[in-house]
Amino acid sequence: MTPTNVVFDIGNVLVDWQPHLAWPELTEAQARDFMDRIDFAARNLRGDHGERFSDMAEELDDPADRDRLTHYVSRYALTVQNEVPGSWALVDRLIARGVPLHAITNWSAETWPKGLTSHPRLGEIFETLIVSGDVKLIKPDPAIYRLFCERAGLAPEACVFVDDKAENCDGARSIGMDAIQFTDAATLETALTERGLL
Repeated sequence: MTPTNVVFDIGNVLVDWQPHLAWPELTEAQARDFMDRIDFAARNLRGDHGERFSDMAEELDDPADRDRLTHYVSRYALTVQNEVPGSWALVDRLIARGVPLHAITNWSAETWPKGLTSHPRLGEIFETLIVSGDVKLIKPDPAIYRLFCERAGLAPEACVFVDDKAENCDGARSIGMDAIQFTDAATLETALTERGLL
């Protein structure tokens, strides 16, 4: 079956996410040192899975680190100010062609509303949207792709999934979706054109 629906990841495909910008009082080097010290990547993934950042902050021994992580949610909009170059032009072309658009995103339920304040179109363009923090499943778990297909009423083979991470593309393929690993808008344009979607 040729895919007729495009399913987007959002972070680093449509929206440029730079988490160190949540702490503008720190230099970039200081912010990255803090993130490394608290293993921010692992904690962020737990947030994507449905945990609260305030609860994770309580696990930290250093009061300053606890305070910084506690403020991450309120400052989240600072981390997603920019679009990924060229991607939204492709979105608009797909919409103009009548291609149904959907999304599966690893994103905290706490920070998702903050992201919408920076990019309100994220709340408007997708027919089916799965936010991992809401459903407490994360990519590349095959269950999140199956949940998407169930909610969208689509066969996996009807979908092409676009994500910047190879493992998430593999997760989509494991249930029968086509998948494109995103590197830049020009490469994505070529891949979508090859599939007859652009």
